[in-house]
Amino acid sequence: MKKLFWLGLTGLLLFEVANVYFIMPMPGSQQMNSIDAAYFLYKWRWVFRGLFGLMILVGLLKAKWHRKRKWLLIIPIAIVAYVIYMANFTMAADAMFKQPGQLLMTGSDKNKVDSSRLVIGVSINGEAKAYPIQFLGYHHHIQDTVGGKAVIVTYCTVCRTGRVFEPIVNGKKEKFRLVGMDHFNAMLEDASTKSWWRQVTGEAITGKLKGQKLPEVFSTQTSLTNWLSLHPNTLIMQADSSFIQSYSKTTKYEDGTSRGGLTGTDSLSWKDKSWVIGVKAGDERKAYDWIQLKKERIILDKMDNISLLLVVAKDDRSFFAFERPADTKFNLNNDTIEYNGKHFRIDGKGIDTSYSLKPVPAYQEFWHSWRTFNPGTKKY
Repeated sequence: MKKLFWLGLTGLLLFEVANVYFIMPMPGSQQMNSIDAAYFLYKWRWVFRGLFGLMILVGLLKAKWHRKRKWLLIIPIAIVAYVIYMANFTMAADAMFKQPGQLLMTGSDKNKVDSSRLVIGVSINGEAKAYPIQFLGYHHHIQDTVGGKAVIVTYCTVCRTGRVFEPIVNGKKEKFRLVGMDHFNAMLEDASTKSWWRQVTGEAITGKLKGQKLPEVFSTQTSLTNWLSLHPNTLIMQADSSFIQSYSKTTKYEDGTSRGGLTGTDSLSWKDKSWVIGVKAGDERKAYDWIQLKKERIILDKMDNISLLLVVAKDDRSFFAFERPADTKFNLNNDTIEYNGKHFRIDGKGIDTSYSLKPVPAYQEFWHSWRTFNPGTKKY
């Protein structure tokens, strides 16, 4: 019976550690293909806890313990209880990174966000909204409505990935919570089926809905200054006063001067933490070195039979990608795109013509992230 007690206590301890280890950034955990094992432990967590708890209780009551030594058992039990508390209430992803109590959006006249900060911008049905990475980086996801359409605006600082999706699952609006990470990318759990969804792709990677994808919404990463110049009537997400200290840690992250182990930036090209612009065109994926793109400011390329144009705004922070007419010369004059005597804003909208350039999805992220979630990607 004593062995039963110790087996139950040890089993419970190892289970709680494993339940956190596989879905949090711990040594070796994010390099493993362990998502199915992690989900199995999570799905049957109460069965494991009940089994180990029963073993502990039976061993404690039925074993013949020396009276003085029995009181000493409080120490290992307290240690395991502390681990359980840490694993479920302190180290749990949604306990570390909480959702805002109130989503406050204001116009530019009442905005308090520094205009030099980066935002994920969304424009739908004539309504534009900007979500500062300063806030998204902490919350990881924000659920909102833009132009009458429900959206979930997501960001993972460990991958430097901003994505926007429709939170629609099986035809219904769904709620999500942050549950952990896999291969360094944030994972969200839907409230209805408890499936786990990858932030960077919007795909359910385990659970009942494995293989399903959330519809992606086109978004743009720019400086707030640039977004305001293109969308002067935009609404801007404001800080939740409850998380001011958490928001204050992202300035170095945004400008690439952070050297943190998870969110720092490599200063050289094509390193794990180097920035790239990833572009999706048809079935092809390609990565463009941010340092080179920022230096040239305009790149003409071709992907999957699509002629491509990439530009960086004069703020050296905002970038855009478009389909372009083949074999046409383009120039970039300040933040005006020029070709064949026509002029376009930096976002491709025609200035002196009703014609606009067709935008192409493009994302700034760490090289390790883009190559992991876009296997077979090419380098420019």
